[in-house]
Amino acid sequence: MSDDNRDIVHFYSRNAAGEHRRLEEHQLEYDLTWRYLEKYLPPEGAVLEIGAATGRYTLELAKRGYRLTAVDLTPALLEENRQNLARAGLESRVRLVAADARDLSAVSQTDFAAVLLMGPLYHLFTPGDRRLAVQNAFDRLRPGGVIFSAFISRYGILGDLLKNVPEWIEQQDEVRSILQNGVDPADYHLHNPESFRGYFAVVAEIAPLHEAVGFETLALAGVEPAISADDESYNRLEGARRRLWLDLLYEISTERSILAASRHLLYIGRKPPA
Repeated sequence: MSDDNRDIVHFYSRNAAGEHRRLEEHQLEYDLTWRYLEKYLPPEGAVLEIGAATGRYTLELAKRGYRLTAVDLTPALLEENRQNLARAGLESRVRLVAADARDLSAVSQTDFAAVLLMGPLYHLFTPGDRRLAVQNAFDRLRPGGVIFSAFISRYGILGDLLKNVPEWIEQQDEVRSILQNGVDPADYHLHNPESFRGYFAVVAEIAPLHEAVGFETLALAGVEPAISADDESYNRLEGARRRLWLDLLYEISTERSILAASRHLLYIGRKPPA
């Protein structure tokens, strides 16, 4: 493996319970992702979740009757996941595995109905590592199985940065590096192990990455279309009004002209049937 990711393990180990709460703030991302899961998930079969973290999706999938193998790089996140499953009485439906998306030798099963690769591709910095993770997912799917993989958008993050860390713009070396390469300058995070180190993708690279290992593309969506960093306005919605907004945002979520403006991008692909 070409990249030392111990800093990423450290980053997520600091506050595993807080990570679960943070994910709950992004309600539109979660709700729209579930629209795509409901559309494309096979009605039954085993699910491999790579980057399961604290169980935001693990819990709901288990509640819906799926049996899961939930993998994460960070043992502290998996322990939080285990506790969440235990509280819900769902622990028996899930096998938890500490592993790197680039090395899934601990997962020998190759007949999964679906793979969720939602998280690891945020932190794989070389094209070879990203392809390896996607290849590992492909190899563990049965023919006709479906992959859901998530990316952070290189341009979609700008709304968050403007809102939460406007001083970022003064770090012009970092600004230029992200725009050109999708990563911060390498030496920046060697001296800042507490900070988020991510890879920020462009729309044009996502489908080819998956198709190169054999996937057929089904959809590519922005799961926060048209809201930039304004989670709060959506989170306040209730009842029929919330559903109507979700219907509209789902309808436009694959509009090519606005994909890059979403903070998170969701790819759905299929392993060709035998």
